Amino acid sequence: MITIPTFLRLTLGGALFGGLIAVLTPLPTSAQAVATRPQRKTLTTLPTSTQTTATPPQRRTLTTLPTSAQTTAIPPQPRTLTITPETEPLQRTPEGRTTGPTTRLDRLDSLLRTPGRRITTLTRGQIAASAALDQLGVSFSWGGGSAKGPTIGIGRGAGTRGFDCSGLTLYAWSKAGITLAHYTGAQFRQGRRIPFRARRTGDLLFFGGGTGDPTHVALFLREGLMIHAPRTGDVVRKTNFLASPYFRSTYRGVVRPG
Repeated sequence: MITIPTFLRLTLGGALFGGLIAVLTPLPTSAQAVATRPQRKTLTTLPTSTQTTATPPQRRTLTTLPTSAQTTAIPPQPRTLTITPETEPLQRTPEGRTTGPTTRLDRLDSLLRTPGRRITTLTRGQIAASAALDQLGVSFSWGGGSAKGPTIGIGRGAGTRGFDCSGLTLYAWSKAGITLAHYTGAQFRQGRRIPFRARRTGDLLFFGGGTGDPTHVALFLREGLMIHAPRTGDVVRKTNFLASPYFRSTYRGVVRPG
């Protein structure tokens, strides 16, 4: 049986022994297990020049054409018509007519020439145009002209032998076998109306008169060229009607007799 004194001695001895053991036990070295401090994580950043940045939008440069090449409203160019002059010199006769060494067929062939082609057969319109060309230079005479040729006129044409405008056209078309009245208003209704773009040699061109009967008539030759008896004091002549502001503004239509 352990007595109290003995218990106390054993307890005190155990305590002293435990303390001695604690003093004699060496502390762990710095390499031994210790509380490891967390390592700082180093973030490697790209240099500024390689970092991703918002790229500012580039300015777009527009190349403009010079003013001279820009599209501008181009004013319409005037139409230039080339009129072929007579190939043979014409001579005036005592009656005022013009003649030359060429025949009617040669003269019309010269007027309507096509490269490599010679007119051998004439249409009615070409026959009428050829007959009118034979009267170049004949005096204008008010009321003058018949199917047989120039005549003494009436009124202010009473002292002149020649043609007025409708007298010339009725004479020319009579040579093609067509009878026309001696009045522009009647001739305007004696035949077929033809679109301007479909006009042919010998067709009748009408001008003036507003909405009433036309006041002037001529025979179409080619392009913008016509032959007519213009006015008192003038003679039968060729005129470029497309180059004339008056004839362009008073144009009434095209009629093909027959």
